[in-house]
Amino acid sequence: MNADTRPLIAHVLHRFDTGGLENGVANLINRLPDERYRHAVVALTEVTDFRRRIERDDVQFVALNKPPGQGFWLFPRVRALFQELAPAVVHTRNLGALEMAIPASWAGVPVRIHGEHGWDISDPEGKRLRNRLQRRAVRPFVHRYIALSQHLQRYLEEGVGVEPSRIAQIYNGVDTQRFHPREGARAGVEGLPFSGGGLWLVGTVGRLSPVKHQVLLARAFVRAVQLAPRAREHMRLVVAGDGPLASEIERVLHEGGCRDLAWLAGERNDVAALMRALDVFVLPSLAEGISNVILEAMATALPVIATKVGGNAELLRDGVTGRLVASDDVQAMADALLDEYDDPDQARRLGARARAEVQRRFSLDTMVAAYGALYEQCLWQASSRRPVAQRFSQEV
Repeated sequence: MNADTRPLIAHVLHRFDTGGLENGVANLINRLPDERYRHAVVALTEVTDFRRRIERDDVQFVALNKPPGQGFWLFPRVRALFQELAPAVVHTRNLGALEMAIPASWAGVPVRIHGEHGWDISDPEGKRLRNRLQRRAVRPFVHRYIALSQHLQRYLEEGVGVEPSRIAQIYNGVDTQRFHPREGARAGVEGLPFSGGGLWLVGTVGRLSPVKHQVLLARAFVRAVQLAPRAREHMRLVVAGDGPLASEIERVLHEGGCRDLAWLAGERNDVAALMRALDVFVLPSLAEGISNVILEAMATALPVIATKVGGNAELLRDGVTGRLVASDDVQAMADALLDEYDDPDQARRLGARARAEVQRRFSLDTMVAAYGALYEQCLWQASSRRPVAQRFSQEV
């Protein structure tokens, strides 16, 4: 018998590993009042060492080891899991976990919330009919939706047919104490091969995957160096992350004669320190929801250059807190790099305004308060539908 009457929130996602979505879950679990909520993390595939980002010692982790493909055959197992855990809230995230709202409904979970954080790699603009139909089919099993951007909110309303009253739009938040501006000279970062004075470091952080499109940055870097030979003396490229695009990035840099000007740093666990070593941050994605890494760069007071896709334009005001360039446009990105390189005062102004914007609109405390308020509202509404308090004292 579990005498703990705090409502349990089961966070369901495809994989619990390094990533912006997963980092947001970790921040939420760490920051929500532990005297109010308990938490479980349910990964359809696996739970990695990223679980160490969770600072609480009372969080249960469940890995279902699902192979590729639809998870319908998992429904009986997931239903049994939810019956055992007896969560007050099941919070699924992104298309890969959405269908688990169905066994949550069968298990009688009082509150079922689904969050749309960004686009599936195979459907970067949400246009694929099959995915829209899947979202529509599961719609009756979800009580409330969370859209991380206005762009995603419009998609849920217009593309999926969700009533506006069932959607809450909540931006990601960033820890402005962990991500803060560099003070003084560039600090050392383990493995960083560029330590000479007068260097100007262009960087990006994220999984090296097609939708993140770091190859565009590699091509733009090569183009910038070719257009402005003076930049070759000072401009250096830092690409942090691991994934299937690594070899193509290597090829582009090698063929452009710039391999010695770039550092492919691999996956890092010191992103905040790495950010402070940069002079400009670039996000070359083909599609985005609300990018955690843009917010982290803004909090570090870096000038940010990003493609004008998804929610990026909701985070950056072009020419005020950052630069927005056309998607997959090598020349536009190369020009933006050279503009910031040629005018360091402008770059510093963009970075300072970006940090002020983060502190005003995108703090971690603001995000956590919004999620907490939504959970409370949904629990209160559920209590009028059924006596959820009885579930909190069930055996688990």
